[in-house]
Amino acid sequence: MTDAGGPRAIVLALAAAALFGLSAPAGKLLLARIDPWLLAGLLYAGSGVGLGLVLLARRARPRAMSETPIRRSDWPWLAGAIVAGGGIGPVLLMFGLAAGRASDAALLLNLEGVFTAVLAWFVFREHFDRRIAAGMAAIAAGALLLAWDAARGFTLHWGALLVAGACLAWALDNNLTRRVSAADPVQIAALKGGTAGAVNIALALVQGARVPEAGAVLGAALLGLLSYGLSLVLFIIALRHLGSGRTGAYFSTAPFIGALAGIVTLGERVTLQLLAAAALMMLGVALHVSERHAHEHLHEPVEHEHLHRHDEHHRHEHAPGTPPGEPHSHSHVHAALRHHHPHYPDIHHRHGH
Repeated sequence: MTDAGGPRAIVLALAAAALFGLSAPAGKLLLARIDPWLLAGLLYAGSGVGLGLVLLARRARPRAMSETPIRRSDWPWLAGAIVAGGGIGPVLLMFGLAAGRASDAALLLNLEGVFTAVLAWFVFREHFDRRIAAGMAAIAAGALLLAWDAARGFTLHWGALLVAGACLAWALDNNLTRRVSAADPVQIAALKGGTAGAVNIALALVQGARVPEAGAVLGAALLGLLSYGLSLVLFIIALRHLGSGRTGAYFSTAPFIGALAGIVTLGERVTLQLLAAAALMMLGVALHVSERHAHEHLHEPVEHEHLHRHDEHHRHEHAPGTPPGEPHSHSHVHAALRHHHPHYPDIHHRHGH
């Protein structure tokens, strides 16, 4: 698509997937030294503290590129995202990892993309077509194949169910976060990480979790900063330009990276079942990557604030005090506009079809 933000956003979504995909095998290693619930808290705390330091450093540079701060109207959506994605999701994933193989869990994480798309389409009314639906069907088929046991049929053991539950929590998180994706992604991710990390660490300690040695805590914090913090920042920017369903689809490449890392680092066996499931999931992602969507559409008049450049959607005058240079962030008005071009369901293209 020729949307200026599209190709860059796809790269950011894939980078977010790569960072997050490494969390499953690395988390499996840390589970040998850290309680699952406590590890979930440390991962998010590492993300929150690390990104909080980034915010402080950025404020010390007055000429740094300024994102839109979180507004009062954003808080209900952000609170829901923090509870679902920062509180429920990581706890379910850590217990699921403790009960099963890291490579299987990594591939099951593809369900996050499926659940994200289903919620985006049927609850939040984001546009999709047959190619996108077929891609999600292939990803879901691959995930179900992982649960197949030749002797007993489908075996939805507790580990798989817990990982699937984590995916559903993160899918809700993704769709709620999309509603605030025009705001500063570092601030959003820092708040999510700090809040979820503090709550989960406190709950784990109340439940009797033992405090691990400093090296394990530092390792968990660093993993959290990269796989949860930086990954989430990139994911939010991609949400801004691609919408929930498509960003979730590109993010579905994360389990391939996680499964490969689990096989290489943990010595887990490569099976035909695992390869077949991976092939189905790769087909699903390929269908999403090859999507093309263009039609005449109407932009209704709207006033909002976000980081932007002066492209065909941003031809407005500036009031005194507007930040110089581009990209910049300030409140601006979009007049009604009807035109035809390839586009994604980004923050400017949430129209009916």
